[in-house]
Amino acid sequence: MIKLIKVALSVIICILFCQCTTTKRAAIQKTDAWESIFNGTDIDDWTTKIYHYETGDNFGETFRVEDSIIKIRYDQYGNHFNDRFGHLYYNKPYSYFHLKLEYRIVGDVCPGTPGYAYKNSGIMYHSQDPRSMLKEQDWPISVEMQLLAGLTKNKERSTGNMCSPGTDIEYNGKIDPRHCINSSSKTYYGDQWVSAELIVMGDSIVKHIINGEQVMQYSKPQIGGGTANGFDPKIKIDGTSLTQGFIALQSEGQPIDFKNIKIKNLKGCMNPKAKNYRDYYIKNDEESCEF
Repeated sequence: MIKLIKVALSVIICILFCQCTTTKRAAIQKTDAWESIFNGTDIDDWTTKIYHYETGDNFGETFRVEDSIIKIRYDQYGNHFNDRFGHLYYNKPYSYFHLKLEYRIVGDVCPGTPGYAYKNSGIMYHSQDPRSMLKEQDWPISVEMQLLAGLTKNKERSTGNMCSPGTDIEYNGKIDPRHCINSSSKTYYGDQWVSAELIVMGDSIVKHIINGEQVMQYSKPQIGGGTANGFDPKIKIDGTSLTQGFIALQSEGQPIDFKNIKIKNLKGCMNPKAKNYRDYYIKNDEESCEF
């Protein structure tokens, strides 16, 4: 009888331990799914690259942090923008991920900004490493989620569009030759905060989301096309699938603010027995498993 009681107690303890472990793992998964990639204080984890300048030269404090916001400004540019297109890159590359942030387009453009860049900025992804860019390279080889605001009342101007500097994508099942493709989003006027999300599944499906609504989907990002100049030809091998790369915020002559920048990595260990297993991963990385 005593032996049976001991066995029963052992079973109960085992069940409680398993439940506790499962609950703890679920709690971990819930709390660490989203990672803030902007700490609200500085951009030490980011790298700048501005056209005509070396990588790491944040000319004119183009990218700065104030009030827990990344602000892009041109008050030190003098009286002409001079095509100083810039990008601020997070220092870690991603492959499968869900990015979300808030942005607002503010103020007036820098004098000399080209007309197409009025109330225009963007988020680059699957970008080449900024350290591989040449000083006189204007745009990174990447894909862009373009962010626009309305210019004229009652005239539509969608945001969350797709643009492709030095790249191609498949839209509606085939390579689309257009440099930019408009989304189905509504037009946003003024300096209101807008939520933007980007879901990227390696070199497969890509989704753009604005204020919680999916506004665009396409697939198979790859190197190709034009609209990027001054690059190292060893980098631009057309037809190469873009499976991963860097994320960057764009500076195109229009002041813009970014905040609450978070990412959920969707690639990792999918073995339930591993310590770093997460149930939200969609792409397995067996080599990363920890036991």
